[in-house]
Amino acid sequence: MLLQRIGNRGIRLGTLFDRAAARYPTNVLLLDHDLDIAPERGRSMTMTDVAELVSDFGSRLWRAGLRPGDHVVIYKSNAFDITLLAVAATRIGAVPILLSPHLDGETVTALLRRVDRPYLLTDAAKLAGFPHDAVFALSRRVLLASGTNERTTNLADLAGAPRVPALHLPPDHPTLVTHTSGTTGIPKLAVHTAFSLQARYRPQALATALMRRREPVAIHVSFVHSRLFTALAISLLRGFPAAVLADSDPHRASRLFTRVRPAVLEAHPNTYLSWEQLASDPLEPLSNVKFFSSTFDALHPRTVRTLIGASRRRFPRFGQIYGQSEVGPSVARSYGRHRSPQADGRCVGIPFPGMTGVRVVSRDGKRPTPSSPGYIEVSSDGRIRTYLGEQERFERQASEAWWRMGDLGYRTRWGCLHLMDREVDEIPGFGSTLSVEDQLFSRLAELSEVVIIPMKDGPPRPVVCVKDDRPLDRAAWRAAVADLPEMAAPLQWRQADLPQTATTKIKRLELARLVGTSDGADDDPSGEPA
Repeated sequence: MLLQRIGNRGIRLGTLFDRAAARYPTNVLLLDHDLDIAPERGRSMTMTDVAELVSDFGSRLWRAGLRPGDHVVIYKSNAFDITLLAVAATRIGAVPILLSPHLDGETVTALLRRVDRPYLLTDAAKLAGFPHDAVFALSRRVLLASGTNERTTNLADLAGAPRVPALHLPPDHPTLVTHTSGTTGIPKLAVHTAFSLQARYRPQALATALMRRREPVAIHVSFVHSRLFTALAISLLRGFPAAVLADSDPHRASRLFTRVRPAVLEAHPNTYLSWEQLASDPLEPLSNVKFFSSTFDALHPRTVRTLIGASRRRFPRFGQIYGQSEVGPSVARSYGRHRSPQADGRCVGIPFPGMTGVRVVSRDGKRPTPSSPGYIEVSSDGRIRTYLGEQERFERQASEAWWRMGDLGYRTRWGCLHLMDREVDEIPGFGSTLSVEDQLFSRLAELSEVVIIPMKDGPPRPVVCVKDDRPLDRAAWRAAVADLPEMAAPLQWRQADLPQTATTKIKRLELARLVGTSDGADDDPSGEPA
């Protein structure tokens, strides 16, 4: 799209912190955890400190043998140094492949097979979860970020490596590989270029362009997600102090927010859901938030109302962006304090003018409607270039200009895109499961999660989680579902037991399989998974 292309020289990840340090050398990066690769650095660093650390580890990776174009799989324990090591790799022209720490060893091994003998950058704790022979057979060399192993190269042993200057590669050169959510099986490896990431950066940067002062930004986004890199670029290149969280625990987040008082907050939808309790926290950790942002999925209206109500700013806004790992942000909508409780949470917004396009393709030859939604397709220069090792699979989903999102929806006469369901989650004759879930959240404040899944025999079954794992109020549930489509009795689970992706999405297909194997064992809503 035109405004994504003009002057697009690529995001230049390898020099991100160098450029931030050149503009705002004393700007601060705060963490809620220690770095595995440099615990002595503490939890507060200036941009100059961070740039020096990235340069140091880029030089260590060069000394370990990495060269421009080499693939390095980064799969280590959860910490912000995942991001720093990725930037360090791109600084010397290597291509980092980021795998979530939440993936199991079997899945990571399967993904390693899609790459032609990459370097593997891990740590002793993660290495212990692999069948070692397979890992070493599939990797050119195994590097350890922390811990020790006699068959690996430890980055700590490469301290003092001669510094290597940053390399500048063409904008269309692969610069980063992330994986998809894996909600429907083994994740796919999405290849980003510097050009495509910069194209994603531009629509997301619109929000902070409205900030008149350089106020703190707090970010809780998966360290292996492409969104984190654009969020950091937007914040740090404009001099916003940034706090990056590894832990979404509401109590820990409250302590950090009370100290930092962020004006901008970025997090996953399910993280915001768990942070609803911060709205009643006597410390008022959300009181200074001017702009809440989420760029993954539609948020439940209850969550939006609750968090905006916790802000003491004059005109707080909640920015919701609908997108996907493969295309980046596609459409957007913002909400203010006076959003109606009856507002449709499925309306995810309109495209970014001059940057993205969206269309809904009919499935029955007629105009898509709420009762007969069509396939959602998006056009954006932020689209990935391929699936690593699966080019044919990529081509099946992509046309020359349009990308099929795998979602169903329709557009109103005013152009607003309504998201109804994932294609694979559609339950014929039921209507939108996501819309029903929104209504249940709005009617039952005790719910912390609800997922409606299809059953082989009989109506769909809701799997519910209740705050603090208290028993579900069955009378309140019956009243809440009285006018909704027919559903089986709810099954209550502990939220910690729900299968989740790296971005805290619920793996609905896996949950349906788990429920199917135990269905009928316990129809009591207070029951727990077998």
